[in-house]
Amino acid sequence: MSTASVTPTAEVLTGSPASNDPVSLTPAAIAKVKEIMATQDPVPAGLRIGVVGGGCSGFQYSMSFENQSGMMDKVYKFDDLKVFVDATSAAYLKSCQVDYVETLEAAGFKFENNAAVKSTCGCGSSFSV
Repeated sequence: MSTASVTPTAEVLTGSPASNDPVSLTPAAIAKVKEIMATQDPVPAGLRIGVVGGGCSGFQYSMSFENQSGMMDKVYKFDDLKVFVDATSAAYLKSCQVDYVETLEAAGFKFENNAAVKSTCGCGSSFSV
């Protein structure tokens, strides 16, 4: 598991200073997202990270590729990877770190250290605030 994270560069197209970023991605997560994006046709403009209602505990994280940012999005740049975060999701993400983890049992993206989370469920995919 990677412990280092990459801080967004000054390409916050709209939004807050770097110290208030709602999300960060580890180098492993950035590399995996870029690898997956390269297989898409057409290649997406960036990755959307958000929070949606659902799951065992009330909220769950979402990730999807986007061809452009939305009107209310903040756009962060991590090593030439654009990440789109809508204003509502930003309030729930609060210093969340996204990592990519590979083990003998499973591989996938993991959301960690979310300051807004009060509790999680056993599945590890949903949370409450």
